[in-house]
Amino acid sequence: MTQFILRRFLSMVVTLWLIITVTFFLMHSVPGSPFEKDGKNANPTAVQNMMEFYNLDKPLPVQYLLYLKSLLTFDLGPSIGHFPDTVNSMIDRGFPVSFQLGMVAILFAIVSGIALGTVAALRHNRIIDYLAMIIAVIGIAVPNFIMATLLIKYVAVKWGLLPVATWGTWRHVILPALALSTGPIAIIARLTRANMLEVLTADYIETARAKGLSPATIVLKHALRNAVLPVITLLGALVANVLTGSFVIEKIFAIPGMGKYFVDGINNRDYAVIMGTTVFYSALLLFMMFLVDIAYGIIDPRIKLHRKEG
Repeated sequence: MTQFILRRFLSMVVTLWLIITVTFFLMHSVPGSPFEKDGKNANPTAVQNMMEFYNLDKPLPVQYLLYLKSLLTFDLGPSIGHFPDTVNSMIDRGFPVSFQLGMVAILFAIVSGIALGTVAALRHNRIIDYLAMIIAVIGIAVPNFIMATLLIKYVAVKWGLLPVATWGTWRHVILPALALSTGPIAIIARLTRANMLEVLTADYIETARAKGLSPATIVLKHALRNAVLPVITLLGALVANVLTGSFVIEKIFAIPGMGKYFVDGINNRDYAVIMGTTVFYSALLLFMMFLVDIAYGIIDPRIKLHRKEG
């Protein structure tokens, strides 16, 4: 188990370094300057001073090494567009909001997706099954920003059931969380349904039926646990999907989370904010996937043997 964890940890570190490196050089390869406004530069002397302050006057390899050095002390640097604010302080303010929204969306997706997939499997080839799969297809096909627009138009504006935007109470969480969770709900529902159909034909389920166990006991105690195991492997990817997708959703609903800073950073060519949010979210998502791998290895020890042989 220790070797398995070490291999996954080293893989996570190397992947994070590659993301940092590729993002850094791609970002600096785009023409233009963060000090340009409407295609015009500011005062040349002021621009030169700012270039020196942000180390942008140095050769690109030197900038890269300086940035890696600052990362070792968890210093993501000062923001160009929000000076004297730092990227660290922006994350301190914005991430708790994004995290709250993301966790609500993920929990709702897991509970709803597993429930929908289980009901569809238990009513296989019946109208409930067909309706559940239609819902799943719609959830996969419709992007979350389109879903957000539809929710705002009908639920908030036309019917007046929930507030349109901003952040403050639990009512402000519902619409953006729904918009974020529709895709993951569909994926989890389809996977749970497929696994449940397979598990329900297994020998140990037939044995449980022969012993006279109730259908509820068979499903909840025996079938569901094995049917949702593969869902665990998706949790890392689902977290990535929800948290990165929240950037656009937060902008649509005017939520003061990380999405606002990231989108503004791109519009203003704020190198520090772009790199800082990319590094922060990459590290977070890789760590989540690392924990998922360990959890899956504990729950199903066969995964360790399979990866060792692979």
